[in-house]
Amino acid sequence: MNASQMIRLQLNGQTVEALPGETLLQVAQREGIDVPHLCYKAGLEAAGNCRACVVEVEDERTLAASCCRQAVAGMVVHTDSTKAIAAQKMVLELLLADMPNHANPKALKTDNELTHWCQQMDIEGSRFDARAAVPADLSHPAIAVNMDHCIQCTRCVRACRDVQVNDVIGLAFRGEHAAIVFDQGDALAQSTCVACGECVQACPTGALSPAKAAAHQPADKTVDSVCPYCGVGCQLTYHVKGNTILRVEGRKGPANEGRLCVKGRYGFDYVHHEQRLTQPLVRREGVTKNPVDLLDPEQVNSAFRPATWDEALALIAGRFKQIKSTHGGHALAGFGSAKCSNEEAYLFQKLVRTGFGTNNVDHCTRLCHASSVAALLEGIGSGAVSNPVMDVNQAEVIFVIGANPTVNHPVGATWIKNAVKNGAKLIVADPRRSDLARHATHFLQFKADSDVALLNALLHVIIEEKLIDREFIEQRTEGFDDLKANVSACTPEAMSSICGISPAELRAVARLYATSSASIILWGMGISQHTHGTDNARCLISLALITGQIGRPGTGLHPLRGQNNVQGASDAGLIPMMYPDYQQVCNPEAQQRFEALWNTPLSNTPGLTVVETMQAILAGTVKGMYILGENPAMSDPDLNHARKALAALDFLVVQDIFLTETASLADVVLPASAFPEKTGTFTNTDRLVQLGQQAIHPPGQARQDLWIIQSIAQGLGLDWQYNSLEEVFDEMRRAMHSIEGITWQRLQGEHALVYPCAHEGDIGQAVVFTEHFPTPNGKARLVPARYRKAAETPDSEFPFVLITGRQLEHWHTGSMTRRASVLDAIEPEPTALLHPEDLKALNIEAGNTIRLQSRRGEIQLFARADTGTPPGHVFVPFCYAEAAINKLTHAALDPDGKIPEFKYCAIAVHKK
Repeated sequence: MNASQMIRLQLNGQTVEALPGETLLQVAQREGIDVPHLCYKAGLEAAGNCRACVVEVEDERTLAASCCRQAVAGMVVHTDSTKAIAAQKMVLELLLADMPNHANPKALKTDNELTHWCQQMDIEGSRFDARAAVPADLSHPAIAVNMDHCIQCTRCVRACRDVQVNDVIGLAFRGEHAAIVFDQGDALAQSTCVACGECVQACPTGALSPAKAAAHQPADKTVDSVCPYCGVGCQLTYHVKGNTILRVEGRKGPANEGRLCVKGRYGFDYVHHEQRLTQPLVRREGVTKNPVDLLDPEQVNSAFRPATWDEALALIAGRFKQIKSTHGGHALAGFGSAKCSNEEAYLFQKLVRTGFGTNNVDHCTRLCHASSVAALLEGIGSGAVSNPVMDVNQAEVIFVIGANPTVNHPVGATWIKNAVKNGAKLIVADPRRSDLARHATHFLQFKADSDVALLNALLHVIIEEKLIDREFIEQRTEGFDDLKANVSACTPEAMSSICGISPAELRAVARLYATSSASIILWGMGISQHTHGTDNARCLISLALITGQIGRPGTGLHPLRGQNNVQGASDAGLIPMMYPDYQQVCNPEAQQRFEALWNTPLSNTPGLTVVETMQAILAGTVKGMYILGENPAMSDPDLNHARKALAALDFLVVQDIFLTETASLADVVLPASAFPEKTGTFTNTDRLVQLGQQAIHPPGQARQDLWIIQSIAQGLGLDWQYNSLEEVFDEMRRAMHSIEGITWQRLQGEHALVYPCAHEGDIGQAVVFTEHFPTPNGKARLVPARYRKAAETPDSEFPFVLITGRQLEHWHTGSMTRRASVLDAIEPEPTALLHPEDLKALNIEAGNTIRLQSRRGEIQLFARADTGTPPGHVFVPFCYAEAAINKLTHAALDPDGKIPEFKYCAIAVHKK
C-alpha cells in the first residue's frame, strides 16, 4: 500500500498512521501503547462488550471502544486521559467484583488477563459486592467450567461459533440473568462439545480451563513443535516442567493459525504412561509366539526378559546376517512408520535397501492412500496434493468425498466451515452422513461401493452439456476421447439406480462444480480403501482436468493425509517400488543415481507391499522383519491371518514406545523415543515441511530412533557416521530434488517451508501444476474407469456392510491415544454405530453388547445408535484392541494401489 492511502491521526499527542479499516486498538498496539482489553482477541470478530478498552476521542461526547472504532483521518485520540483512565479502571473494578476472592486480584490465575490489567492499572481490589457463587461444572474430562470466573466477554462463543464452527456455546437470557451456556443449558460432558479447546485458549480469565490440575502449574520452559497426529500439521507449543509436559497450546502455524483439536490439545500425556518401554527386551528362550494371547498383559510381559543395548543390537545383527546369508536379502523386509520423522523414514528405507539388499520396505500409506497416489502418479505425474487445504478459502465450490474431516482432520474442517460461512458452496458425498453435511449445499449420501458410478455420471453430464474447458483439455491433457466414450452410457438415469442419487441432483452437482470460478476436491480413505480405489481417484482427477479446475488457487486435487507424516514418509522412499522422491526402483537411471549416492549396489526388483509381505511370510519366502513404529497386528486386514504371519517369522524386531500388539510377537523389542522426545522434520498434507523440536527426554534406557537405526545399520556392516540431524537432512536434499532449496538453517529460522522448493531462497510452490504437469510430455493423462463391485458383497448369511475408520478422540491403532488419559476418558470403550431402524429390527438397544461376524472372524462390542450410518451398514473404529475390527475386514487388494478393501465387506450382527 502506498503512503497516500495511509490514514493520519493524533494518538496521545503524536501523529501516527493507520491502515484503512484498522481499529484504534490495533493502531495503539502497533505504536507500543497499552490499552486494557478483555473481550478483544486477535483473530476473533470484535464485540466491544467489555468496554475495558475505551478511549477518549476529542469532539465526541462519549468514550469509544477502541477495539471496534476504526481510525479516521484527522481523529484526535487519547488512551491515557483522565476521563479514559477513570473509565477503564471502573470497568476493570466492576469485572473484578464478579471474580472469587475479588478483593485480591493476585489470588486469581497467574495467566488471568483481568489480573494482568488490574496490575497494570494499579487496581488492588474492588469496592463492589461480589455476585452470587455459580456452581462449577467438572463433568468433562478435558475442560473445567467455573463460571465464577466468567466476565461474559463472549470470546468463547466467538471461538466456538466463528473459528471452529462447532456452534456449541451461546449467550443465553438477558440482563443480570445472562449466562454462557452449552447447547440447551447442558452440562459440558452431555453437550455436543468436541473438546477442541478453542474456548479454553480464548478465555481470558480461566472460566474455561484445562480440567487436569497439572495444566495449571507454571512451566519451566516452552518448546515450539508440531502435532503428532493427523496430516493437517498443526503447530503447537509444549509447556514443560522438569521432564513433564503440563499442557499444549496452539501456535500460529501456516496450517492451523493457532487452532487445535481434542487430540492435539489433550492427547499428549501418553508419553508419560506407565507402560512406556524403558529398556530393550528379548524373548525368553523356548517361549513361543501365540497370536491369540495378545490381550493378556501378564502372559505377554512374561515372554520377555530385559537386555542391554549391546546384547540386543548384537543379536539383531547376527540374526539378520544369518537370514540374509542363508536365504538372500529378499527374505528380509521392513515396515516403517508415518509417525516417524522424514530423517528417520529416509534412513530406515536406506537401511533396508543397502543393508538388507531388498526393496521390501513399506509403511501405512499402503493402507490409506496408496490407490490415490497410484492414480495421481499415473494421471498427473505426482503423488502429492496440488493445493493446500486452506485454499478452500479461495474456492467457490468445495467438493468433499469419501472423507469425514470433522473427525479425521478437525482443524482442516474448520477452514472448510469458515469458507462456507463466507459464501462458498459445499458438496459432501459419502455413504455416511457426517457433521460436515449440515453445512453442505448438496449432500450426496450415495450407496457404499458405488463411487465410480456416481463420478462417471458427473463426468457424463459435464461432457454432454459441454461444460468442459476445451482449451485446457486440448493443451494440457491427453486421452479425452477415450474418457468421453467410457462415460457416454453413464447417464444420471442409468447411474442413479446404482448410486442411489437422483438424476436431478447429479446434474445439479455436476453443473455447480464445472461452472464455478474455482472448484477444489478433497477426498479421504472412503475413496482410496477399496479394490476400485485407484478407479475412484482416476474419476476425481478426470473431473478436475476436463473442467480446468487445477493449477490455480482455490482449485485442484487434495487427498487428505491421515497421519502426521504419511506425506513425508512416502516422499522419503518408504515405498517398495520407489526410491525417495518417487523414483522407480526399476528405472536404471534412478538405480544408478542412488547407487552412486549410497555407494552400494541396489536391487532393481520392486519390493513387497504390506499385505504381500504377510502372504510371503506364510509362503515361507520372508523370514525376518524390522518394524519401526508400525502396528500391523492391529492395522492389517484379516488380522487373524496377519497375526499368524507375524508369529511365523523366524526373527522379528519391533522398535516402538509401547509393547504394542505387534511388539508382543517380536523376538527383540527396542524402546524408542516418543514424538515430543526428538527433533526432526515432518511433511504435512499440504507438502509443508515443518520442524518438530524435542521438548522432553526419553525415559530410562529408551533411545532416539535415529540412533537405533544407525546402530543396526552399523551392525550390518554399513559405514554410517551421521553425527547430526542436519547431516541426514542434507543427504535427503541431495537425494530429493523437491526439497533441494530447503536447508536445515532455513527450517530452524522459518520452521515451515513448502515444496517443491528448487533452490535456496525459493519460497516454494504452494500451488503446483500451474503451467504443466511433471510428466514426460507435460500433459496429464485422462484414464477411464468402469464401475465394478467390491470383492465381497452382502448375502443372506452376512447381510450387513461393514465400514471401518477413525473416530475423533482416537487415532490409528490407538497405541498412543488409548494411553492419553483425557482421550480415553472421553471414548473408553469400543462401539459399533448402527442406524436406529436396524437396532429396532434386531431387537437391540443402544448400549447392548453385540457380536459382529464375518467370514474371517468375530468380535464383541457395544451398540450405538447413529442416524448418519445408513440402514444395512455398520461403522466401527479400528483403534480398540479388545474389539479389533480388522479381524473381520477383507484382504482383497486394489490391483494398482495394492491397498486392502477396508471400507466394504459383508458381516452379520448378532445380539449377545
